[in-house]
Amino acid sequence: MSPDTDPAPAVKPATAGNPRLALFIATAGGLGYLKPAPGTWGSIGGIALTLAFFAPFYDPLATILTPVWRRFPFIIPRDFGVVFSLEILTLLMISLAGVWAADHSAKHLNKSDPQQVVIDEVSGMMITLAVGLGAHLDMVRGVKGTDFVGFGWLFSEKLLNWKYLLAGFILFRVFDIWKPFPARHAEGLPGGWGIMADDWIAAIYAAMGLWIARAFGL
Repeated sequence: MSPDTDPAPAVKPATAGNPRLALFIATAGGLGYLKPAPGTWGSIGGIALTLAFFAPFYDPLATILTPVWRRFPFIIPRDFGVVFSLEILTLLMISLAGVWAADHSAKHLNKSDPQQVVIDEVSGMMITLAVGLGAHLDMVRGVKGTDFVGFGWLFSEKLLNWKYLLAGFILFRVFDIWKPFPARHAEGLPGGWGIMADDWIAAIYAAMGLWIARAFGL
């Protein structure tokens, strides 16, 4: 048979293989396989990641990294603490990695939004706490870093109590399931963006709910 008539080589389908790294990230280390309600487990994972930045290694970590951190004032404002900056970078990395991982996992599982993909809930829950428990930087200038720590616009450690954490969790889950405008429309975005973006929007709604709760002193 001449080369001109040879059949085209078989093309490996996009869903072939086992993208282990993508699945590991997309399922938040396996939380997406837990039953019932994998999204709930993913949201709990988001809370756990937020609280991890308040572990006992906070002080020595800040002491070690602060001299290095101050060498890059054009990237990291001096008013931002080391741990705060690490949290923001972590959230950005999780969100961007989630887009990639969700896209590859959805193709592998041949579903537009697989139930076991929960990195979107992890990211959304972290955004809820970051924005919902935030205090604008201008409100805390001059306050010692040990008094104001953590995620978002330097929110006070005292806001990390079980009431606000529970309220943020419930609000995020409600808006994530309800998907108010434009969250449901965001699902139509291509690939992993559609999987992640609706949870980001739900997180903003949930954060607004936390702001209202704080305004009324709840």
